[in-house]
Amino acid sequence: MQKLSEDAKELRKLWGGFQSARVLLTANNYRVFDFLKSSRSAEELAEILKADARATEILLDALAGLGLLRKAKMRYQNTTTANRFLVRGTPYYQGDILRHADILWKNWSGLDAVVRTGKPYHVGRDHDSFIRGMHNVASLKAGDVMKAIDMRGIRHALDLGGGPGTYSIEMARKGVSVTLFDRPETIQIARDIIRKSGQKNVGFLEGDFFSDDIGKGYDLVFVSQVLHSFSETDNRHIIGRTKKALNPNGRLVVQEFRINKGRTSPPQSSLFSVNMLVNTAAGRCYSPREMKQWFSEAGFRRITQKILEDTVLVSGQQ
Repeated sequence: MQKLSEDAKELRKLWGGFQSARVLLTANNYRVFDFLKSSRSAEELAEILKADARATEILLDALAGLGLLRKAKMRYQNTTTANRFLVRGTPYYQGDILRHADILWKNWSGLDAVVRTGKPYHVGRDHDSFIRGMHNVASLKAGDVMKAIDMRGIRHALDLGGGPGTYSIEMARKGVSVTLFDRPETIQIARDIIRKSGQKNVGFLEGDFFSDDIGKGYDLVFVSQVLHSFSETDNRHIIGRTKKALNPNGRLVVQEFRINKGRTSPPQSSLFSVNMLVNTAAGRCYSPREMKQWFSEAGFRRITQKILEDTVLVSGQQ
């Protein structure tokens, strides 16, 4: 019976996981953490938020239970974690990716229909929170990723589908001249983020990387977290186009979520494939083995892979 009870508890962690997520997303939507850098009572905060006092107190108690707030003498204040990651304007702010997760919550609620039809389910979309959320995530690891890529001898790089430009900024800091290629609505956001970073040697190309000119003469083409949005056929096309854009002996480096060849582990990657099922027509996580095959088919040499914490870098030479 003890084993049965333990198994049931593990199952409850799975089905009950939505509760803590929803509390955090709602708190972020109300910008609770912005107002709790100093201590306040639930009543004081409710007045600021123009929210119900009872509801605010219960929400704050739950956040304290989750370790994001401290409660003392009926007053609440951010923990170190909340101050570091959940207060707008801090260097490692994660609130944008939480805004994006709130959109995903609505789309994932259609998973029953997606499994029946095989078609994406889009209830909400907020491009700004998506792109800025990618910056939130990438800012935590961009330095480590660039260290894992040997940047010696790289003078001109293409950040293909570079989104917010986080990796462009990191490459530029190393003295590399970077071209960021993405769609116009994304470039508009990237320009703002890069301007605020103070980096000057980042240029921009707007367009569709399936059909528009991506330029040439690059020593490095970096493609981060792009391939999982597309089909195998589309990805072969993308990789083929990058080869033509590289200088002799130039390199293509792809960063993707790490997943095993059975596509079941680590679980966060198999769950991310569900995210692609919900939000795209043909995307999913791809194993290093699959990506290396595409590199080989495109004619790349010296194809290697390097495992980082939750991602993998697959690289090949022109």
